[in-house]
Amino acid sequence: MNWDEAVAYALRLPGTELGTSYGKPVVKLSSNRRAFLHTGHESQTSFCVQVDRETIAELLTSDPRTYFQTQHYVGSDAVLVRYDSRDVKGVRAVIARAHAYAATKKLARKRPKKT
Repeated sequence: MNWDEAVAYALRLPGTELGTSYGKPVVKLSSNRRAFLHTGHESQTSFCVQVDRETIAELLTSDPRTYFQTQHYVGSDAVLVRYDSRDVKGVRAVIARAHAYAATKKLARKRPKKT
């Protein structure tokens, strides 16, 4: 699953929209503006999803060929997903889980626009 396929799938989930964060594309919830899918820092090889740390630990153990973290993400609620994963169904399930996780978060603060 590449970035465009991941975005297309995520945008089919309820209440989602395409946006940006730090100048990079994200998929977020319209209701609380929480991003759950973004390009991440390794955008040439993977994309990033926001999920709970228990899920991350499970993913890293059960399928390290698909899911990984660089030092930047260790200890956060983010895991990287390799584009070359053959488990499209599993990756879609993780994106859906990230969507559900984002729904549990409070409304994101609106940052003032730079002038």
